[in-house]
Amino acid sequence: MPDHSHLAWPFFDDAHREQARALDEWARTRLAGEHAADVDAACRQLVADLGSAGWLRYCAGKAWGGAFDAIDARSLCVARETLAWHSGLADFAFAMQGLGSGAFEDFQIAHHRLVAHRQGAAELRAVPGLAVIVGQH
Repeated sequence: MPDHSHLAWPFFDDAHREQARALDEWARTRLAGEHAADVDAACRQLVADLGSAGWLRYCAGKAWGGAFDAIDARSLCVARETLAWHSGLADFAFAMQGLGSGAFEDFQIAHHRLVAHRQGAAELRAVPGLAVIVGQH
């Protein structure tokens, strides 16, 4: 069982403590055992499971179906720490969902084209991708 004693620190509040408790409880029953040999399929299933349970709401602001008005970094950290305790792959799936949708939140790129995707990410109908472009030097 994860040690959540650090959640008593002053920059965490009762909502973070409850999030950690509830996610730990969910993860203990849903993330037991090894993932399937097909890692891509396992990631898609983890994203679907996390979304169905409402945990991906922490990856988007309220305007996009998220848990809070804006993305709360502390909640993301609590979720990642808790998931990593149970499954590195679940932590990875959650992190990629947050990275893929968080960029839209930060930069508000092409708002009219992103609305459907952001809602889809929070509701599980879309899995955002992340690309890194390296220029020639």
